[in-house]
Amino acid sequence: MLVRLRIQGTEGRPVVIDIEAPSETEAIRLAAGRGARVLAVDSDASAAARVPTAGAFPLLLFNQELLALLEAGLNLNEALTTLEAKERRVATKTVLAGILSALREGKSFSVAIGAFPMHFPDVYVATVRAAERTGDLSMALSRYIGYRLQFDAMRKKLVAAMIYPLMLLAVGSLVVLFLVGYVVPRFSVAYQSAGRELPWASELLLAMGRTLHAHWIAFALIALAAIAGLYAVFRQEAWRLRVLDGLLRLPWLADRAAEFRLARLYGALSLLLTAGVPLVRAMSMSEGLLGPGQQARLALARREVEEGGSFSGALVAHGLAGPVAESLVKVGERSGRLAEMMERAARFHDDDFARWLDWASRLLEPILMMVIGLVVGAVVVLMYFPIFELAGSLR
Repeated sequence: MLVRLRIQGTEGRPVVIDIEAPSETEAIRLAAGRGARVLAVDSDASAAARVPTAGAFPLLLFNQELLALLEAGLNLNEALTTLEAKERRVATKTVLAGILSALREGKSFSVAIGAFPMHFPDVYVATVRAAERTGDLSMALSRYIGYRLQFDAMRKKLVAAMIYPLMLLAVGSLVVLFLVGYVVPRFSVAYQSAGRELPWASELLLAMGRTLHAHWIAFALIALAAIAGLYAVFRQEAWRLRVLDGLLRLPWLADRAAEFRLARLYGALSLLLTAGVPLVRAMSMSEGLLGPGQQARLALARREVEEGGSFSGALVAHGLAGPVAESLVKVGERSGRLAEMMERAARFHDDDFARWLDWASRLLEPILMMVIGLVVGAVVVLMYFPIFELAGSLR
């Protein structure tokens, strides 16, 4: 459900935001976790005033188009009006109309987009807010586009690495089902007419094939229901996050997942520091990019920095920086180029993760092919095993 909250804005005035949450209590908790002070819950907000949530807001495309219009000489209101006029998707058009309405009321751009936290993350809002103070919105948008492109490139590489193994599993499963449900029952008829006793493994395979062939409609309906159920479950973000979190806890994935999240942290810190956001505030705003355990360690590191400790020492002490990141951060602290060094640390970890992903995908593909080959081979051998025994007895 979409819960409308009234919070205290950065300028001390009330600001209305919409948060997607299972309940009003959860919405308040999410808002408080982002550092917002909730004043009231607007439970009577009209349905027309609510922002449609069908479809994700194309934040990267929005930034690219907005940057192009601003660099062409349009002011912010003109650029947003142009984008709103050309938009055809209802949800996106409604978000743009809400931003324009807030700007016409005299609110700043950062406050206007801050009213849509489900579409504009805290890192983006803080970058825009800092750019408003310096008057360099185009540069801030350009830096954010670079940050998102780097993140999207890694995500696409991860998705591409998983496509071929998933296709192998799908094709292998279809081949095994065809053998068990179509070929095996025909062998079963021949063996029954021969009247010979079969090995227990072959008898078990033949029984499975006969059952699958006789009740294939029921099995098909069960499979379709299972696929539909999984699709419905995975459409819910909470369940997707639970499954993903469970997978990333596996011993051979946990370390790499932690490295990937740290790269996202370094990239976000570089973006915020370049925009002029104070280090402690940037650390607080970037904690959502980490896992639960890393978030707790980042909170301890932030407290240590607040008490006067060095940033590099705090990261190392709480397991948030390896040797390379530690060296880069120390150089950044000494030279005053911390934002640049954080970006270099992010790129180093991204490159390392990309190399590991390429190695893992190259290793996984032959393993899957070997497993599928063994399963298909076992089915074929069990089908022909009685024939081998019959040939041996004839000799």
